Amino acid sequence: MNPTIHETHKGKLTHWAPTPGERINTMDDFLDILASSPSPTIVLDAAALPEAFFELRSGIAGEYLQKISTYRRRLAILGDFASTKSRALRDFIYESNATGQVVFAPSIEEAIALLR
Repeated sequence: MNPTIHETHKGKLTHWAPTPGERINTMDDFLDILASSPSPTIVLDAAALPEAFFELRSGIAGEYLQKISTYRRRLAILGDFASTKSRALRDFIYESNATGQVVFAPSIEEAIALLR
């Protein structure tokens, strides 16, 4: 993944955009991104995350978000979440967006507005 740094009124963001087919497959992959990110806010495309991340029963989302909290980072996940069928995932997204440390948004501009 190639990082792009964005300067915003809420500080620097590092957007890690995957090449086609590239994913964060393991916790080690995610920790590598955290460790090598030059900014406190990480932006990921939803397509870069494992599909199991969005299946809350898998526990992967909780593990990733725990690392974000432990390392005092912020995370924005970009994607189309409007058509999410899972009520649990919709509720999770709503609660996450309300706190502002981890946000889900369709664009980087909307994510910036939600970050605290």
